[in-house]
Amino acid sequence: MKKLISLFLLLFIYNISFSQELLSVVQVNTQQLAGSNQQTFKTLEKSLRDFINNTSWTGKKLQNFEKIKSSFSIVLTSKEGNKYGGKIAILAVRPVYSSNYESPLINLEDFNFEFEYVENENFVFNERQFSGKNLIDVISFYVYVILGYDADSFQSMGGTQWFAKAQQIDQNAQNRGYKGWAQIGSEGPRTRGVLIGQLTSPNMSQLRSIFYTYHRAGLDNMYNQDQTQPKKVIYDALMQLKTYENSFQQNYAFDLFITVKNDEIFNIFNSNNNGGIVLNDLKQMMMVFAPKYNDKWNKWK
Repeated sequence: MKKLISLFLLLFIYNISFSQELLSVVQVNTQQLAGSNQQTFKTLEKSLRDFINNTSWTGKKLQNFEKIKSSFSIVLTSKEGNKYGGKIAILAVRPVYSSNYESPLINLEDFNFEFEYVENENFVFNERQFSGKNLIDVISFYVYVILGYDADSFQSMGGTQWFAKAQQIDQNAQNRGYKGWAQIGSEGPRTRGVLIGQLTSPNMSQLRSIFYTYHRAGLDNMYNQDQTQPKKVIYDALMQLKTYENSFQQNYAFDLFITVKNDEIFNIFNSNNNGGIVLNDLKQMMMVFAPKYNDKWNKWK
């Protein structure tokens, strides 16, 4: 995660004054591809960066400070002709009002990333059909997932239309011969198809509602001198996660929330200024949902 966050430092290197809704960094790592033409991948980096930042994904024209900071980090591990394989890591953050803090929205690695690419080819996105090469399909899918998460954090269920766009891309990619799009777990529980299927499911409306309350009514008010009320809001929102206590183990969207937010959640309550919150209740719940972080939860007093 630290490596991904460090990518944001690169944002200030590039002149992307004509960009639309995203302010993104792209990195392509080819260290595992011996003898490859590095210029090809520099071109790929630039083409993807321009594609992400210059495409009007929502039809809105935003100022730079309004755009969503994100990074797309690609590690290529195989090459056969013009077909490549590897993984892609996605990170996006949103600002917290009246502060310099940026809260992580999404941070994931997709290990089922394969595509075809020829240097200097044009990237054209058509939401109604599969591209045929899988590259811009995966990138566009995650752009809309980022837009969905961001919108959900500012308005209750605000990301619905963008998650629907991502779902359409997933449907277009079904049975096209590329891994990572399966919707029913045939490729494992952490595919793009599984994720967007869960995010658009009525069963996830509670998690998305929690996501909104956590950010908009909680984090965005943490700048107040008295943090008692926003902490209580965040606490109450998190306790609603109990809705998923019988189904969380195979829930990609739920696990992603915990993975992305565990450091932030810990830091919010890792103080002696928690008002009347019964922190032990939250601690016990988090130890059930995220036992791999028990060393962290056990530090709460």
